[in-house]
Amino acid sequence: MSDGEAAPAPGSPALHCLVTGATGYIGGRLVPELLDADHRVRCLARNPDRLRDHPWAGRAEAVRGDVTDAASVAASMRGIDVAYYLVHALNTGSGFEETDRSAARIFGEQARAAGVRRIVYLGGLTPDGVPEQDLSPHLRSRAEVGRILIRSGVPTTVLRAAVIIGSGSASFEMLRYLTERLPVMVTPSWVSTRIQPIAVRDVLRYLVGSALMPGDVHRSFDIGGPDIMTYRDMMCRFASVAGLPNRLILPVPMLSPRLSSHWIGLVTPVPRSLARPLAESLRYEVVCREHDIARYVPDRPGVPFSFDQALRLALQRVQDAQVTTRWSSASLPGAPSDPLPTDPGWAGGSLYTDRRQLTMDAPPEALWRIVEGVGGDNGWYSFPLAWAVRGWLDRLAGGVGLRRGRRDAQRLRVGDSLDFWRVEAIEPGRLLRLRAEMRLPGLAWLEMSVDQDGRGRTRYRQRALFHPRGLLGHAYWWSVAPFHAVVFGGMARNIAGAADRASRPAPDEPRTSPGRPGRIPPDEE
Repeated sequence: MSDGEAAPAPGSPALHCLVTGATGYIGGRLVPELLDADHRVRCLARNPDRLRDHPWAGRAEAVRGDVTDAASVAASMRGIDVAYYLVHALNTGSGFEETDRSAARIFGEQARAAGVRRIVYLGGLTPDGVPEQDLSPHLRSRAEVGRILIRSGVPTTVLRAAVIIGSGSASFEMLRYLTERLPVMVTPSWVSTRIQPIAVRDVLRYLVGSALMPGDVHRSFDIGGPDIMTYRDMMCRFASVAGLPNRLILPVPMLSPRLSSHWIGLVTPVPRSLARPLAESLRYEVVCREHDIARYVPDRPGVPFSFDQALRLALQRVQDAQVTTRWSSASLPGAPSDPLPTDPGWAGGSLYTDRRQLTMDAPPEALWRIVEGVGGDNGWYSFPLAWAVRGWLDRLAGGVGLRRGRRDAQRLRVGDSLDFWRVEAIEPGRLLRLRAEMRLPGLAWLEMSVDQDGRGRTRYRQRALFHPRGLLGHAYWWSVAPFHAVVFGGMARNIAGAADRASRPAPDEPRTSPGRPGRIPPDEE
């Protein structure tokens, strides 16, 4: 079972479930849990290719569509019993609340027209006694979406959670990096606000269980773990569970959510665009006012998980490199999503290209292992200082920087975030294409491919492509072009060199035949 293990109820009827947001953190974990509960699953995604490499991909149906497009939502709802709404337009621009509002209306209307038996929505826990107009835009929009779905005429379950703790969640990553990196920290006043966190396993258990609620259940439920604590308590408990020395935490009232989001963005992998709504939400006390969900999804001994249990499970997943989805699984607000233009016949404007090609004696499989392993802790095989500076500049501009790392140290799949890139295409053993999600005046891709030349030697080919936006985009390309020989040229040479070294036999192991590489060292297998 995954980090979100949720046992199916014995004898439960099989349902046909629609999951939106399957490329995101919760949706990507919910799909296998529904499948394991013997339900059929259809995923609605703007780019279904991003689902193809998931272990469960062959068991679920994927259809193309968008929750803001009524026609595609209507098509996806045919034959559906339960529809899961797990998307939101978090900070996609000044009009994100209207986008959320419109998408929720479309979803509810089409669910009703299709005869869907239940809608299930995961929203945010709102503070008691705070007027909605005083809430952060993020919390306000989540609450409004829940109301719209409840008014749709379809029986609806709204689950309202505060901080979700699980390997790869934005809340967990923020807590982890702040605590690990800062033994002494000056913090915003919200570290003293009371919160009721919940383990991602329990969130998924409630989501799966909600599919089987009686038809007359039509309401919201507060969901949380057994612990109520401040964010300061959470950091201290994290340090204890992780075996770190005690942290000294000094609250400073003048650190506003805006300023603290900059601070979070600099210290953690969570970018400012996501850190700000998280920080704004932490200003309020978010504690469950009821636990009525247990009537329909009964608790078991030891469930819900305690905060310490949730931390231990998440940390173990990180240590075992078994993080199935991450907060960065979903595309970030403002990140480019355009696929690589077809070339050479593309007529959409300028497309600058930097090409590199090298041949080597290493076998193709040794080279591919290096290619698929780029980024994260493995680095980019070229001028580390230049990559680090570019990452810091991106962070200062509000981008993701280099610190998103990798979901898995050795394997990639379509849709994975990789530092300030995202995997747009992967053909195992042959092609890796990355799309830039850094702040740029244009769109950029980095493509690496492995094949063999006419003489049977392994060939590495590398392309960096840039589609400029306006005069600034052209100026940007020509300003960095003089450094390409060092950055991209060095990258190609070092990747080829690493593949050659990896394919050499150990000193005490003879080659299998003259002039041919022997066994790949065990640490590369």
